[in-house]
Amino acid sequence: MATKTITITLDAYNRLKQFKKDDRESFSDLIIRIIPEKRKLSEILSHYEPNDDLAMSIEKGSEETRSSTMREVSF
Repeated sequence: MATKTITITLDAYNRLKQFKKDDRESFSDLIIRIIPEKRKLSEILSHYEPNDDLAMSIEKGSEETRSSTMREVSF
């Protein structure tokens, strides 16, 4: 397995160390455990039953975003 060396501050190290289950858990195992893999929203939603209200709300928000314009604001 390939490895990569990273530099972190002592404060970051101590915070990360607090999340380890025990002294045997490596930092690599810890990071894999607490940070989920990036997944597509459709993959996540496939685990749930269809929800018409949610779908309509998402569609409405998408339409509002697409139709909105940037406004200039003076201070």
